[in-house]
Amino acid sequence: MIRKILVTGAAGFIGAFLCKRMLVLEPNSQIIGFDNLNDYYDVNLKLDRLRMLAQAAGGQLEDMKPDGFEVGRFLFIKGDIANEDAVNALFENYHPDIVVNLAAQAGVRYSIENPRSYIDSNLVGFFNILEACRNYPVTHLIYASSSSVYGENSSIPFSENDRVDQPVSLYAATKKADELLAFAYSKLYDIPATGLRFFTVYGPMGRPDMAYFGFAEKLTAGETIQIFNYGNCKRDFTYIEDIVEGITRVISLPFEKDGNHDVTPQVRHRIYNIGNNSPVNLTDFVNILQHSLIHAGVLPTDYDFEAHQKLVPMQPGDVPVTYADTSNLERDTGFKPSTSLEDGLSRFVEWYREYKSPEQR
Repeated sequence: MIRKILVTGAAGFIGAFLCKRMLVLEPNSQIIGFDNLNDYYDVNLKLDRLRMLAQAAGGQLEDMKPDGFEVGRFLFIKGDIANEDAVNALFENYHPDIVVNLAAQAGVRYSIENPRSYIDSNLVGFFNILEACRNYPVTHLIYASSSSVYGENSSIPFSENDRVDQPVSLYAATKKADELLAFAYSKLYDIPATGLRFFTVYGPMGRPDMAYFGFAEKLTAGETIQIFNYGNCKRDFTYIEDIVEGITRVISLPFEKDGNHDVTPQVRHRIYNIGNNSPVNLTDFVNILQHSLIHAGVLPTDYDFEAHQKLVPMQPGDVPVTYADTSNLERDTGFKPSTSLEDGLSRFVEWYREYKSPEQR
């Protein structure tokens, strides 16, 4: 029997690479991708990811159609999780067994400029997904949370058991709200659900609004990059393939139910950090990126980096440190992210060089 796996946000950074991996790992499954292809960043990059999936499913680049297409075991449907009717139709027509909700309005700083889009996607949209999982029962709901829920947590590294009730951005608040909503639906309707707190995801085909991508863009254009908090920030940079591996391990991870379930019902809800467990100072990160850009021939060897850097104060909504305690993930799945920043940025830069070449644009 064909198992159906729904991935929302399938044209997004994490969603696309997860779909690609699942096409390999799940030969007896249909992968259903759902995405609204919004213009938060360059839509062409999202279309490139869909073309990648068309090829991964055994098709050709031209098989990709932005309004929807089906190639082999991959089906793409254009739609918005904030649209209740569209979500209900999706579940009514396909009855997914597993749902991985990665659709969300991302970005901490953008949440200050455009708060309503976060309410629509991260709250209303996720509510629609939860309601659909209640009305069309699934075996497992996996959903994206974020390291931003930890706010200015002073306990290092960040543990899933730490208090997370003081968000410093609307984005963080919506992600914490998602965790609470998922817990409530798990308790009320026995929906097995797992929330994943991702830590600073990076890699090829990533989001242009992320620092590594934005810095590469500015440096190659001869512009000045801004290093926040005067360089005194640390981030737990986590490579995309490690994130995807963590998700795939969690998808098939069974829930342990209390033997006396009828008397003391156990809520089938859990949360894991997925991070590299190795925070890097922003100034060191910039140096690694610079060397990678030179080594790949994207920038000349005599590029004056000092002239293209500016140290600036912390931005609203930002935090000084992110640092994942991944011991629970490692204990339950046997997996611990381990890609070094040097290796990960080198792979990003190799892709970026091709991405910016005239033949590709």
